[in-house]
Amino acid sequence: MKKWNVVFVLGCAQFVMVLDGTVMNVSISTVVDDLDTTVAAMQGAITFYTLTMAAFMLLGAKLGDVWGRRRAFVIGSCVYAAGSLVTALSPNVQTLFLGWSVIEGLGAVLVIPAIAALVADNYHGRDRVTAFAVVGAVSGAAVAAGPLIGGFVTTYFDWRYVFVAEVVIMLGVVLCARIITDATRRRSIRIDVLSVGLSSAGLVLVVLGMLQSKTWGWVLPLKIPLIGGVSVAPLGISLTAWFIVAGVAFLTLFVVRQRRLVRTARPPLLNVEMFTLTSLRSGLAVLGAQYTVTAGLFFMVPVYLQMTLGLDALQTGIRIFPLSVALVLFSIVGTALSKRMSPRAIVRTGQLLLVFSAFILLGSATSDLRGGLFALGMFLSGAALGLLASQLGNVNMSSVTEKETSEVGGLQGVFQNLGSSLGTALIGSILIGALSTSFASGVAGSDLPTETKQTVSNSTQNGVTIVPSADVAQIAEDAGLDDAAAEQLAEIYRDSQLSSLRIAFFGLIVISLLSLFFSRGIPTEIEVRRRRAPEYAG
Repeated sequence: MKKWNVVFVLGCAQFVMVLDGTVMNVSISTVVDDLDTTVAAMQGAITFYTLTMAAFMLLGAKLGDVWGRRRAFVIGSCVYAAGSLVTALSPNVQTLFLGWSVIEGLGAVLVIPAIAALVADNYHGRDRVTAFAVVGAVSGAAVAAGPLIGGFVTTYFDWRYVFVAEVVIMLGVVLCARIITDATRRRSIRIDVLSVGLSSAGLVLVVLGMLQSKTWGWVLPLKIPLIGGVSVAPLGISLTAWFIVAGVAFLTLFVVRQRRLVRTARPPLLNVEMFTLTSLRSGLAVLGAQYTVTAGLFFMVPVYLQMTLGLDALQTGIRIFPLSVALVLFSIVGTALSKRMSPRAIVRTGQLLLVFSAFILLGSATSDLRGGLFALGMFLSGAALGLLASQLGNVNMSSVTEKETSEVGGLQGVFQNLGSSLGTALIGSILIGALSTSFASGVAGSDLPTETKQTVSNSTQNGVTIVPSADVAQIAEDAGLDDAAAEQLAEIYRDSQLSSLRIAFFGLIVISLLSLFFSRGIPTEIEVRRRRAPEYAG
């Protein structure tokens, strides 16, 4: 059994990496209360955790080639443990952002690419297949158990204990890392710093623009930010639009830079010619869309369950559990189906099922989220995501030669985390922006006194903050409204929260439908063989 000690150590690290992405979502309301912050601030922290990984995943993979996979794994684990400790001790949301969104994210970009490479180095033949299966099973277990673990610990103990446990586990991983063999020779390559800067700046600007759209507006300014006391809205256009345009420009320059590096015989950060491979391009696009939907669900549903229905973290985890279980179960089902169905057929089935489940979730959006219908929608969403997960990794890896699998592994990490960032930023901004619009319309159309309407309008002109609906009446009374007006305002707010949830679900439907266009290049043959030729074909 000693030969499985290595996969046990790597599996522990993988469990923590996956777990961390689900724990915070079910603890949103508790963390907001504990750190005296807002849901919007937590949305930013969750977005930037995955964005940090997306922005620097390619760099992390390259550093593993330069330093050696095991050394990168150990350094990343230490950085991750330090970030977890900072998060656990956070006195405010700024410190949490530093520890979780930045430091942990930077540790993860070294750990995640190294895990797969070290499995390949330490196991061969049938043992390698088994080891990869174990790591995959650990990821599935973390997805399924994450909401329950986070919910239980947050409800009965403290959310900080989850991060303390992560520190202990990662330190144990570091102490045991010497048993891991690193058979891959280090590569003496020069990492192009300009490429890192262009790709990181481009991704950050695009996602930050979407994240701030709820405040700044998409094109026409809603709230014009002040920088140095000066209102900033160039040519009367919202900064959201300018950030997205600038981000796309930086990413375009990144592509130009990579091609120039290849022409001058210097190593690029990313071989962009791989994107001429139709199957790889489609596989990565669908993968990004899959994680966009997943992250959107894992943000919007807990916010509604906790802020509107008043559920605690454990109850929230239980309501999400059907999705987690179905995701793991149908990942296995999809693998079995691949013997009789083509990857495109399975992927398209998953995408159509995802659209159908989003319609069911939209239909379940009532004041109490219809228990059975909502659970069915979450289960079918998980089933759809599981079918997609069962195919996309193999499609992407089979699109290139064995020499290029490490680079494609890094690309998958980029698209997974970029999708997660966009999902939280985009769906979260739709949710919060719709709440502001719906609440303003509800107040304006109510029979509240004109003076009360003006008071509410003045206090919410810069947007509406998501707060527990049960607290709205008291907040209104503290603002000077009488009992009747306060209760009516609370009712309008609850209706607005429900309306914004429906709009966010509709956003998921649109994203799911758009992803159908991305899957046209998924292979139609039942058995997907690894690409052998070094040339790239369109």
